[in-house]
Amino acid sequence: MIQPKPCSVLSLDIGDKRIGIAGCDPLGISITHLPAIFRDSFEKDLKEFEKICFDRRVEGLICGNPLDMNGMETKQSIRCKKYGIKLAKCLKLPLAFINEHCSTLEAKEKFSLKNDKTGRLDSAAAAILLQQWLIEGPDLDDSN
Repeated sequence: MIQPKPCSVLSLDIGDKRIGIAGCDPLGISITHLPAIFRDSFEKDLKEFEKICFDRRVEGLICGNPLDMNGMETKQSIRCKKYGIKLAKCLKLPLAFINEHCSTLEAKEKFSLKNDKTGRLDSAAAAILLQQWLIEGPDLDDSN
């Protein structure tokens, strides 16, 4: 896999109740866990993302795609893809999806966040996805 060109991106761990968020600096050196968004209407979520993207000068989105253990799409992965594509279009940002299979389990262990309902676990999972993307890609796609 080819390492993507570093840029300021947001990584999203999209769930039914919360969206975990992590961001990186334009050089892709440091990853920051950001407060999760507690989901509301898409329009309210979008307003929060617009502010975050403006403040951080975001150049792209990375969305977790919860494939099953065989790499196949699930009902949740279809919902995540629809949300990610819609969000990227509204924000006019390129987008990449990355397999998030087991990212939450990894975040629970790595950051000792068992039974978290605050969104910290979701953002920790987003940080793991971002770290994976910085190493493996894929490149951002602006054809959405």
